[in-house]
Order: sequence, then structure tokens, then C-alpha cells
Amino acid sequence: MEKRDLVREINRLRKELNAIVLAHNYQLPEVQDIADYVGDSLELSVKAMQSSAKYIVFAGVDFMAEQAAILARGKTVLHPEPSSKCPMAAMITVEDVRRARKKYPGAPVIMYVNSPAVVKAEADYVVTSSSAIKLTSQLDVDTVIFGPDKNLAEYVAEITGKQVIPVPESGYCPVHVMIKPEHILELREKYPEALVTVHPECIRGVRKLADHVGSTSQMVKYVKETRGNRFIVGTEVGLLYRIRRENPSKDPIPALDSAICVDMKKITLEKIYRSLRDRVYAVKVPRTIANRVLRVLERSYEMLGVEIPWKKC
Repeated sequence: MEKRDLVREINRLRKELNAIVLAHNYQLPEVQDIADYVGDSLELSVKAMQSSAKYIVFAGVDFMAEQAAILARGKTVLHPEPSSKCPMAAMITVEDVRRARKKYPGAPVIMYVNSPAVVKAEADYVVTSSSAIKLTSQLDVDTVIFGPDKNLAEYVAEITGKQVIPVPESGYCPVHVMIKPEHILELREKYPEALVTVHPECIRGVRKLADHVGSTSQMVKYVKETRGNRFIVGTEVGLLYRIRRENPSKDPIPALDSAICVDMKKITLEKIYRSLRDRVYAVKVPRTIANRVLRVLERSYEMLGVEIPWKKC
């Protein structure tokens, strides 16, 4: 089917089914273009919850669709490609968390949102890359357990001064660790006027060279609100499409052209069309796990001093 025909069919089906399409910032340009909302993982899950739609098509990796299913109760969350998985989220297990608790008794467990629901259910708090520092700094302890990304854990330790124990010891995002300090230095030499914004999942050497470190949404905001025209962007290249679309006068440059998440790119217009046409693939999270994750999220929102979104509904 031609692209324009796919778009027409997707639009027809979402109207007939009362459905919306959510796309993560790293999705293919054509997927971002047809999405009702584009954003980061937790932001999109809250959109799913707040929407009156019956069906939620989540164009993202597995843990994102799972998270949306937890928050959007009474709605059907469809994941267009079940094999689209987050390698970093797969690096941590329930057993890892339980072993860490035994080794560091009394240390709260902070789990990055990029993790499976069964692991989030074992945590004391869940954070995003934008809230990790704030929540950790507010805890009245010197040591915390943090998973699954060792680079984000390291960044939180640098900023807060606390001892942050990474669980597992070597969890990482395969895409962000591809970006090296030499890539930033080469681009800075070529574009001396450019500002550098990178994701905290990047390695320390890359973060140290940046003018700004933040989540995908924070990176978009930084480019939008900061004076200057040229920005070196250290994250998955899909974000640059959104930056260009929302800021046509800005010139974002990828820190590394090959920083591509293959799993994110598995979702295509064809698969979104199939998902709507056949109502596949529905995401199911056991109620006991979902309830535990909700309690952890509520505790996290309370610690951050943020109103709990689902308590407003």
C-alpha cells in the first residue's frame, strides 16, 4: 500500500475505533507525523490515561506500551510490534533488585522508568531521566540503589553527591554509549558556535563536554528556548526530526549519525495500520503487578511534590 493510502486508512480506522496513536521521540519521521502526540515515555503514558479514546496505539518499545497499559485502565493499549524491545530494560531482573536490597539494607531502590513492570513493582520509587536528580536529592539517605542504567546512576551521583549503587553494575543503553567524546570534539571543531545538549544515558566523557544534559523533552525545550541557531544533539537521531519540525529556524546536528535504535525503528506505518485493523497486539499487565507499580508511582509523585495525574481524573 502506498504511504498516502496507509495514512488515509490509519486516519479512517482511528476515527471509527475511537483510537489515538502515541509516538515516542525516537520513532521514524512518518510515524511521528501521523501521531496524535509525540513525546517521552511517561509523558505519553499520562496522555493515554487522560485520553477518552478506547484504543491506544503506542509506537514505542515494550516497557512504554506496558506502562501505558498500567495507567490507561479500561482502555486497550496496542503495541504494533511486540519485538520492539528496549535492550537496557531487559538487562535488569527482579532477582537483581532483591539481591541489591540484601547487600545494601535500608537503601531505597530507585528504578528508572526504562524498566519492566515486574521490576518497577519491586522499587520504592520510579523516576524519569528528568526527575531522577530531584527525587534522589530529596531522600534523607546517603546511599541509594539505582537501576538499570549505570550512566544515569553515575550522573545522579555526580550531581547529588550521594552514593548511587548501579543495579545491574553494567546496565546501559546501546545507542547512547555509541556516542564518544571524540564525536563531540570533532563537531565542536567544525561548528565552534554550536551548543551541545546530550542525554544523561551518555557516558561521562560525553556529558562533561556538554553545555546541557537532559531528557529528550528537556533537550527539545533547551533548543527551543536557548539563543543560538546550531546545536549538537547527543541522543538517538529520531529526536532531531521533532526538533527540526518544531523549530524550523534551528539547525540541530546529530552527535553521531549512526546513533539509531533499531528496536524503535521496527514500528512502521504498515504495522500501525495492521494494529488498528486487527486490534493487535493488546498489552496485558497482571493486575497485582499493575497495582504495585501504581503505588510506587504515586509515592514518587508525592516525593517530587507533583500532583498525581490519575487522582485528577
